[in-house]
Amino acid sequence: MAHRPPDPADPAAGAVPGTALADHLRAQATEFLRALRLHREGGAGAEPVDAVRALRRSARRISGSLHTFRPLLDPAWSESVRPELSWLSGTLALEQAYAARLERLLLALHRLSGTPVLPAQAPGPAPSGATEPGKLAVGAAKAGALLERQLTLARTRAHSTALRALGGSRFHALADTVALLASEVPLAPGAAGAHLRPLAAAAEERLSAAVSALPLVTAGHPYNAEALVHGLSPDPAPHPQDAPWHQVRLLLRLHRYAREVLHADLMDVRLTAAGQALDRHRDAAEAATAAAEAARTPRIAPATAYALGVLHADQRHEVEAARFAFQQSWQKQTVGTP
Repeated sequence: MAHRPPDPADPAAGAVPGTALADHLRAQATEFLRALRLHREGGAGAEPVDAVRALRRSARRISGSLHTFRPLLDPAWSESVRPELSWLSGTLALEQAYAARLERLLLALHRLSGTPVLPAQAPGPAPSGATEPGKLAVGAAKAGALLERQLTLARTRAHSTALRALGGSRFHALADTVALLASEVPLAPGAAGAHLRPLAAAAEERLSAAVSALPLVTAGHPYNAEALVHGLSPDPAPHPQDAPWHQVRLLLRLHRYAREVLHADLMDVRLTAAGQALDRHRDAAEAATAAAEAARTPRIAPATAYALGVLHADQRHEVEAARFAFQQSWQKQTVGTP
């Protein structure tokens, strides 16, 4: 699928010098240090979770810029810093990911069992088609309890890992590097006068090529039977269909970050919608994997395993719905609505 050509009227279509990259990196480094200060102050002006989220946001953007525009940066410095930023972002993401996964699966269990969702999470009437309110079926209740034990334990471990990371020498060394970045960006010789647009265009081309390799025709069908074949098999490897979509999600994020460097106040709502669809795809795929892993727990009751199997299938359907949503938003992006 060919990407729509650049619009000459687009304010981001002109030449952008390398100094804009330096400005962007300094701004993101400043945001990183501000979030770190808020975290250390224990929520003065922001909740700790907000400070951690801001740390991750800045780390991702710095890392993304170092990846896309690495020919314009000191290579030794860039290649040493980028893995550390990725490590930090990934470490800080785990706790929230486990919490969101548990909430997603418990809400799905309540929906599938025909009872209202938990009042504390989503007040309101029961979903259409629900049976009389009452206790969950035994299998669904035990499946929920099993998921809660497993994912709460994983979340607790992730929280401990994040605390150790933020207090360790590796993070302190990274924070010192980012502090220096806030005042001085190690550009390569001649990078200040170089143009950023060709490198940003290359990131967009990589995204377009990856999207072109996706089975978007299959994603247009409401039911992809092939996607369920590997679900509850003994093989615990990730679902074979998901990897290309996860890769597109990462490339789309890099493309969005490159656009931020070119023109910080220009936002493409179509790219945002496509990114949200891929986020939902990732969340549903990981939730389905968690349900399948729980179903492999030794000596669980058949009713519990059945409920987990239904839950797994439900989340794989959510994966298909997210793929379809991405297909629709990407078609709008490529066909070219103004």
